[in-house]
Order: sequence, then C-alpha cells, then structure tokens
Amino acid sequence: MVANLNRTRVLKFLEIFYSGDIEGALARCSDDVEFFANAPTDILAHLGHRKGKDQVRTMWRTVHARYCEMRYDVPIIIADGDKVAANIRVFFRKADNQRVVQFDLAAFYTLRAGRITHIREILDTYDLVQQVLERDIGAELTGRKPDEA
Repeated sequence: MVANLNRTRVLKFLEIFYSGDIEGALARCSDDVEFFANAPTDILAHLGHRKGKDQVRTMWRTVHARYCEMRYDVPIIIADGDKVAANIRVFFRKADNQRVVQFDLAAFYTLRAGRITHIREILDTYDLVQQVLERDIGAELTGRKPDEA
C-alpha cells in the first residue's frame, strides 16, 4: 500500500517538475533533500551533488533556464516501501538554438513521511555531453572524421 502511494507521489513530482513548476516540485521534497548525479560538472555544472532545497532550487532553475521545453516518458517505475526507481526518457529543447537533447536516465528516489529525501540519477554523460556541446567527442579524441565508423 505504501509503495503504491510513493509510486504515485513520484509520478506527480515528475509531472510538476517537467511542467516547470519548481516550487511545486520542491514542495514534494523534504527540507534536507539531497540530489546526486555523476557528471562532468565543468560541462554540466547544474548536476553533481546538491543538498537542501536552496541548492536544489538553484540547480533546477539553471536547468529550466537552459531548456525552453521539457517533456518526459516513464516506461518503467517500480516502488518498494519508501524506495522508488524509474527509467525516464527525457527530451529537452535548448533555449539558445531550439535543438532537442534526448537521453535516458535511471532515477532512484527515497521518501520519508510522503516527501522525497533523496534523488539519485544515473545517466550516460558521454552521450549527453556530446549532445549538449553538439560535437562528436569520440572523433576529436581519436582523430577520426566524425562520419567514419
């Protein structure tokens, strides 16, 4: 029963976050919410580790400023007690040139008293960095031309 309720809470959180309502999403988090995503923070400075609503709010504002449109799909979501795991496919439209960045992430949520206390995201940062920079990093590192296999 609790697991199903927490599953619903996370789905509502995602709906609110991707709609652009940062304060509404934060209202579903504990004051000491902790966010963590492995990422090269020199390129994706808004990721990394954040603790507390103020730091998470700042990060989410950065994300929403960089992308003018955000949508998502959750093909898989599983809940077990106070833990919820979701496979999320994300589509972000870049504000500066309207290009779409598309990636999958695995998100893990921990809830306490109906609020999200921890968010842990795992994503393919290599692919994401290539899309954000709009460059074939593999070609640059190996010296091959971008269209060579």
